[in-house]
Amino acid sequence: MAALDLEFPYPRRRVVRTALHHVAHAALTTLADVQVFGREHFPKTGPLLVVANHFSFIDPVAMVQLVPWPIEFVGGFEMPNAPPSVTWIPKVWGYYPVFRGAYSRYALRAAEAVLKQNGVLGIFPEAGNWATVLRPARPGAAFLAARTGAPILPIGLAGLNDVFPSLRRGRRAKVTLRVGKPFGPFEAGGQGRERRKRLEEIGHRIMEHIAELIPPEKRGHYSDDPAIRAAAQGTEIYPWDESPEI
Repeated sequence: MAALDLEFPYPRRRVVRTALHHVAHAALTTLADVQVFGREHFPKTGPLLVVANHFSFIDPVAMVQLVPWPIEFVGGFEMPNAPPSVTWIPKVWGYYPVFRGAYSRYALRAAEAVLKQNGVLGIFPEAGNWATVLRPARPGAAFLAARTGAPILPIGLAGLNDVFPSLRRGRRAKVTLRVGKPFGPFEAGGQGRERRKRLEEIGHRIMEHIAELIPPEKRGHYSDDPAIRAAAQGTEIYPWDESPEI
Protein backbone atom coordinates (compact mmCIF):
# COMPACT_ATOMS: atom_id res chain seq x y z
CA MET A 1 0.00 0.00 0.00
CA ALA A 2 1.34 3.44 -0.91
CA ALA A 3 2.39 5.82 1.85
CA LEU A 4 -0.34 8.28 0.85
CA ASP A 5 -2.96 5.55 1.18
CA LEU A 6 -1.72 4.74 4.68
CA GLU A 7 -1.90 8.40 5.67
CA PHE A 8 -5.40 8.83 4.21
CA PRO A 9 -7.11 5.40 4.30
CA TYR A 10 -10.44 4.89 2.59
CA PRO A 11 -12.97 4.10 3.93
CA ARG A 12 -12.53 5.04 7.58
CA ARG A 13 -14.57 5.56 10.76
CA ARG A 14 -17.00 2.91 9.56
CA VAL A 15 -18.90 2.32 12.80
CA VAL A 16 -19.41 6.00 13.61
CA ARG A 17 -20.32 6.89 10.05
CA THR A 18 -22.78 4.02 9.69
CA ALA A 19 -24.56 5.25 12.80
CA LEU A 20 -24.56 8.86 11.59
CA HIS A 21 -25.85 7.78 8.18
CA HIS A 22 -28.88 6.16 9.83
CA VAL A 23 -29.39 9.20 12.06
CA ALA A 24 -29.18 11.55 9.07
CA HIS A 25 -31.72 9.52 7.12
CA ALA A 26 -34.14 9.28 10.02
CA ALA A 27 -33.81 12.95 10.94
CA LEU A 28 -34.23 14.34 7.45
CA THR A 29 -37.14 12.13 6.48
CA THR A 30 -38.87 12.90 9.79
CA LEU A 31 -38.37 16.66 9.65
CA ALA A 32 -39.13 17.07 5.94
CA ASP A 33 -41.07 15.55 3.08
CA VAL A 34 -38.12 14.25 1.06
CA GLN A 35 -38.33 13.19 -2.58
CA VAL A 36 -35.39 11.63 -4.40
CA PHE A 37 -35.02 11.43 -8.16
CA GLY A 38 -32.29 9.84 -10.26
CA ARG A 39 -31.00 7.05 -8.05
CA GLU A 40 -30.51 5.03 -11.23
CA HIS A 41 -27.60 7.34 -12.06
CA PHE A 42 -25.50 6.13 -9.13
CA PRO A 43 -22.46 4.28 -10.50
CA LYS A 44 -21.57 0.99 -8.83
CA THR A 45 -18.05 2.00 -7.78
CA GLY A 46 -15.64 4.89 -7.53
CA PRO A 47 -13.53 6.82 -8.03
CA LEU A 48 -16.15 9.52 -7.97
CA LEU A 49 -16.29 13.22 -7.24
CA VAL A 50 -19.77 14.10 -5.91
CA VAL A 51 -20.70 17.77 -6.33
CA ALA A 52 -23.80 19.73 -5.28
CA ASN A 53 -25.09 23.24 -4.78
CA HIS A 54 -24.59 24.68 -1.31
CA PHE A 55 -27.42 26.85 0.03
CA SER A 56 -27.89 25.39 3.54
CA PHE A 57 -25.71 24.27 6.42
CA ILE A 58 -27.54 20.91 6.36
CA ASP A 59 -26.56 20.15 2.74
CA PRO A 60 -23.88 17.64 3.87
CA VAL A 61 -26.52 15.79 5.92
CA ALA A 62 -28.63 15.40 2.79
CA MET A 63 -25.66 14.11 0.82
CA VAL A 64 -24.71 11.61 3.55
CA GLN A 65 -28.20 10.12 3.69
CA LEU A 66 -28.54 10.09 -0.09
CA VAL A 67 -25.41 8.41 -1.46
CA PRO A 68 -25.00 4.62 -1.19
CA TRP A 69 -21.23 4.48 -0.63
CA PRO A 70 -18.80 5.53 2.09
CA ILE A 71 -18.13 9.20 1.38
CA GLU A 72 -15.36 11.54 2.43
CA PHE A 73 -15.67 15.32 2.41
CA VAL A 74 -13.45 18.31 2.00
CA GLY A 75 -15.01 21.40 3.54
CA GLY A 76 -14.40 24.74 5.15
CA PHE A 77 -12.43 24.83 8.38
CA GLU A 78 -14.96 27.24 9.87
CA MET A 79 -18.76 26.86 9.72
CA PRO A 80 -19.96 30.46 10.12
CA ASN A 81 -23.53 29.85 8.95
CA ALA A 82 -24.22 26.76 11.07
CA PRO A 83 -25.67 26.98 14.59
CA PRO A 84 -23.06 26.13 17.26
CA SER A 85 -25.29 23.27 18.41
CA VAL A 86 -24.61 21.27 15.21
CA THR A 87 -20.98 22.05 14.41
CA TRP A 88 -19.88 18.94 16.32
CA ILE A 89 -21.49 16.64 13.72
CA PRO A 90 -18.96 17.21 10.90
CA LYS A 91 -16.14 16.81 13.40
CA VAL A 92 -17.47 13.46 14.61
CA TRP A 93 -18.00 12.35 11.01
CA GLY A 94 -14.49 13.46 10.16
CA TYR A 95 -13.67 15.57 7.12
CA TYR A 96 -10.60 17.12 5.55
CA PRO A 97 -10.67 20.86 6.31
CA VAL A 98 -9.99 23.52 3.71
CA PHE A 99 -8.80 26.92 4.85
CA ARG A 100 -10.87 29.19 2.62
CA GLY A 101 -8.90 31.88 0.87
CA ALA A 102 -5.64 29.97 1.37
CA TYR A 103 -3.91 26.98 -0.22
CA SER A 104 -4.88 23.86 1.74
CA ARG A 105 -2.21 21.34 0.81
CA TYR A 106 -3.30 18.76 3.41
CA ALA A 107 -6.91 18.63 2.17
CA LEU A 108 -5.82 18.38 -1.47
CA ARG A 109 -3.44 15.52 -0.70
CA ALA A 110 -6.19 13.76 1.21
CA ALA A 111 -8.71 14.24 -1.60
CA GLU A 112 -6.30 12.86 -4.18
CA ALA A 113 -5.55 9.85 -1.96
CA VAL A 114 -9.25 9.06 -1.53
CA LEU A 115 -9.89 9.17 -5.27
CA LYS A 116 -6.74 7.18 -5.99
CA GLN A 117 -8.20 4.38 -3.82
CA ASN A 118 -11.37 4.38 -5.96
CA GLY A 119 -13.10 6.27 -3.18
CA VAL A 120 -15.99 8.72 -3.23
CA LEU A 121 -15.35 12.35 -2.35
CA GLY A 122 -18.00 14.99 -1.68
CA ILE A 123 -17.32 18.65 -2.36
CA PHE A 124 -19.47 21.76 -2.67
CA PRO A 125 -17.84 23.72 -5.53
CA GLU A 126 -19.19 27.11 -4.38
CA ALA A 127 -17.14 26.65 -1.18
CA GLY A 128 -19.73 28.10 1.19
CA ASN A 129 -23.42 28.71 1.71
CA TRP A 130 -23.52 32.50 1.93
CA ALA A 131 -26.24 32.79 -0.76
CA THR A 132 -29.31 30.86 -1.90
CA VAL A 133 -28.75 31.03 -5.67
CA LEU A 134 -26.14 29.23 -7.73
CA ARG A 135 -22.74 30.91 -7.96
CA PRO A 136 -19.58 30.20 -9.98
CA ALA A 137 -17.37 27.42 -8.66
CA ARG A 138 -14.20 28.09 -6.76
CA PRO A 139 -11.12 26.35 -8.26
CA GLY A 140 -10.98 23.33 -5.93
CA ALA A 141 -13.48 20.97 -7.55
CA ALA A 142 -12.17 21.62 -11.06
CA PHE A 143 -8.58 21.20 -9.88
CA LEU A 144 -9.35 17.81 -8.33
CA ALA A 145 -11.35 16.67 -11.35
CA ALA A 146 -8.52 17.55 -13.74
CA ARG A 147 -5.72 16.26 -11.56
CA THR A 148 -7.30 12.88 -10.78
CA GLY A 149 -9.44 12.21 -13.86
CA ALA A 150 -12.28 11.08 -11.60
CA PRO A 151 -15.81 11.11 -13.05
CA ILE A 152 -18.16 13.71 -11.54
CA LEU A 153 -21.64 13.03 -10.16
CA PRO A 154 -23.86 16.14 -9.89
CA ILE A 155 -26.59 16.46 -7.26
CA GLY A 156 -29.21 19.18 -6.95
CA LEU A 157 -30.50 20.02 -3.47
CA ALA A 158 -33.71 22.03 -3.07
CA GLY A 159 -35.81 23.01 -0.09
CA LEU A 160 -33.31 22.43 2.70
CA ASN A 161 -33.34 26.10 3.69
CA ASP A 162 -37.05 25.73 4.43
CA VAL A 163 -36.74 22.81 6.86
CA PHE A 164 -36.44 24.71 10.14
CA PRO A 165 -38.60 27.74 9.22
CA SER A 166 -41.36 25.31 8.19
CA LEU A 167 -41.08 23.36 11.44
CA ARG A 168 -41.55 26.57 13.40
CA ARG A 169 -44.83 27.01 11.50
CA GLY A 170 -45.86 23.44 12.28
CA ARG A 171 -45.22 22.09 8.78
CA ARG A 172 -42.77 19.79 7.04
CA ALA A 173 -40.85 21.38 4.18
CA LYS A 174 -40.71 19.75 0.77
CA VAL A 175 -37.14 18.76 0.02
CA THR A 176 -36.06 17.49 -3.39
CA LEU A 177 -32.80 15.66 -4.03
CA ARG A 178 -31.97 15.08 -7.70
CA VAL A 179 -29.10 12.94 -8.91
CA GLY A 180 -27.76 13.68 -12.38
CA LYS A 181 -25.79 11.54 -14.78
CA PRO A 182 -22.04 11.21 -14.18
CA PHE A 183 -19.87 13.19 -16.58
CA GLY A 184 -16.18 13.72 -17.29
CA PRO A 185 -13.34 12.95 -16.95
CA PHE A 186 -11.52 16.22 -17.57
CA GLU A 187 -7.98 17.28 -18.25
CA ALA A 188 -6.36 20.69 -17.85
CA GLY A 189 -3.11 21.00 -19.76
CA GLY A 190 -0.87 23.99 -20.21
CA GLN A 191 0.53 26.33 -17.63
CA GLY A 192 -0.21 29.67 -16.04
CA ARG A 193 -3.06 31.62 -17.61
CA GLU A 194 -3.91 28.85 -20.06
CA ARG A 195 -4.33 26.30 -17.29
CA ARG A 196 -6.33 28.70 -15.12
CA LYS A 197 -8.69 29.36 -18.03
CA ARG A 198 -9.19 25.63 -18.58
CA LEU A 199 -9.92 25.05 -14.88
CA GLU A 200 -12.43 27.90 -14.97
CA GLU A 201 -14.15 26.26 -17.94
CA ILE A 202 -14.34 22.95 -16.05
CA GLY A 203 -15.79 24.78 -13.06
CA HIS A 204 -18.51 26.29 -15.24
CA ARG A 205 -19.31 22.88 -16.71
CA ILE A 206 -19.72 21.47 -13.22
CA MET A 207 -22.09 24.25 -12.19
CA GLU A 208 -24.11 23.95 -15.40
CA HIS A 209 -24.77 20.28 -14.63
CA ILE A 210 -25.86 21.18 -11.10
CA ALA A 211 -28.08 23.98 -12.41
CA GLU A 212 -30.10 21.50 -14.44
CA LEU A 213 -31.03 19.71 -11.20
CA ILE A 214 -32.38 22.62 -9.14
CA PRO A 215 -35.45 24.85 -9.56
CA PRO A 216 -35.10 27.49 -12.32
CA GLU A 217 -35.45 30.40 -9.89
CA LYS A 218 -32.42 29.11 -7.94
CA ARG A 219 -30.01 28.84 -10.88
CA GLY A 220 -28.53 32.28 -10.31
CA HIS A 221 -25.51 32.87 -12.51
CA TYR A 222 -26.40 29.79 -14.59
CA SER A 223 -29.99 30.74 -15.36
CA ASP A 224 -31.28 31.19 -18.91
CA ASP A 225 -33.33 34.13 -17.62
CA PRO A 226 -31.43 37.45 -17.80
CA ALA A 227 -33.47 38.84 -14.90
CA ILE A 228 -32.44 35.96 -12.62
CA ARG A 229 -28.79 36.34 -13.65
CA ALA A 230 -28.96 40.07 -12.98
CA ALA A 231 -30.49 39.52 -9.55
CA ALA A 232 -27.63 37.12 -8.72
CA GLN A 233 -24.93 39.72 -9.34
CA GLY A 234 -22.83 40.20 -6.24
CA THR A 235 -23.41 36.73 -4.84
CA GLU A 236 -20.25 35.57 -6.58
CA ILE A 237 -18.10 37.71 -4.28
CA TYR A 238 -16.09 35.31 -2.14
CA PRO A 239 -16.27 36.31 1.55
CA TRP A 240 -12.80 34.94 2.32
CA ASP A 241 -10.78 36.68 -0.41
CA GLU A 242 -9.83 39.49 1.96
CA SER A 243 -9.99 37.50 5.19
CA PRO A 244 -8.74 33.93 4.66
CA GLU A 245 -9.23 31.19 7.23
CA ILE A 246 -5.70 30.96 8.57
